[in-house]
Parts: sequence; C-alpha cells; structure tokens
Amino acid sequence: MARYKDASCRLCRREGAKLYLKGDRCYSEKCAFGRKGYPPGAHGQGRQKISEYGMQLREKQKARRIYGVLERQFKRYFEEADRRKGITGEILLQILESRLDNIIYRMGLARSRTDARQLIRHGHYLVNGRKVNIPSYLTRPGDLVAVREKSKNSPFFKELAEWGAAQGTVNWLEVDRDNMSGKVIRVPSREELDVPISEHLIVELYSR
Repeated sequence: MARYKDASCRLCRREGAKLYLKGDRCYSEKCAFGRKGYPPGAHGQGRQKISEYGMQLREKQKARRIYGVLERQFKRYFEEADRRKGITGEILLQILESRLDNIIYRMGLARSRTDARQLIRHGHYLVNGRKVNIPSYLTRPGDLVAVREKSKNSPFFKELAEWGAAQGTVNWLEVDRDNMSGKVIRVPSREELDVPISEHLIVELYSR
C-alpha cells in the first residue's frame, strides 16, 4: 500500500497549520511548525500569491494529510458524501471521522492517527469483539472498540493508558480508560469537530 514516507513536519509547514501528525512532539518545543512557521523549500519565506483554485487545492490536501488518506480514497469519500442527503462538506468530515484509525486516536488509545494505523495493522484492536486490521474501516454508532486482551498487559499499552487518561474526550464517544475501550455513541456534528478545515472549499474544488 502506498504511503507518505518523508518528514511529517514538512506537511504542517506546507499547509500553514499544525496537523498533529507526530503525537507528543507536536505539543513540545521540538515541533518544526512552531520554530519554522513558513512553507518548506528555497522559496518558502518569499511572498506567495495564491489563486482561488490554489486555496481549494490546499484545503483538500490539508484534509487528506490530517486523516492520512490517499488521493483516490479521498475522492471516493467525497463521492459517497455527495450521494448522501445533507451538507456534503459536513458529511465528508463525518465519514473521515468514522475511520477506525481516527476513532482510536480520538479515544486516546493511540498518540496519533499515524500510530493508530500501524497498531491496527498489527492487530491490537477489536471492533465488537472481532479483530480488525484495516485502518480505513468505517465505524458506526453503537460500535465498541477495544484493545485486545493480550495487548493490554504490555508495557507499551500500559504507558499509553496513562497518556490517554490525561487527554480530553470528545462527547460523541464514550471511553472506559480502565478497560482500554470505547463506544461510538453517535455521529458528530460539525460544531463538535475541531479540525482546521474549510470543507466548503473542498466541495467547490470537486464541483469544478
């Protein structure tokens, strides 16, 4: 499967926003975006005039990078959102938020979406009691997500549980820290999503 292998911090600098791609590092003084808030490259500090299309493209790229989605997959999500009744941009974000890797990150069962993807592929999580190793698996309200029993006893997950306890919990998820599990209560509204994305620009881009 294709994936981005270069420095993650360059992506935050390119999009002009902190995308929280590297877990704890993003909250520390080592964060490259905090030290170098301008785009990477030789001309990063120069003045850049961006067109309307450029703004739309950058917003789509930002969304892709936050959720770790490839181009073709992102387009499929948009087409699915466009077919459903409601506001297309909001539905698109709801689909992205329902991905298993994002749910695990939101529950504090992984330090970042990137870490969540790797741990899912290694089979450390269960959905409704069944092992799921597909990061893009779309969860639904009522689904129960948990760390499998064998993994709970490892020092890594015990440390992760302590880290997760210090994190806030979104109100559309129910988390049981003691059992390292959580439940999807409902689909979040746009007001409950703290992602720095102007989804209407993405809709405009695909509507061209």
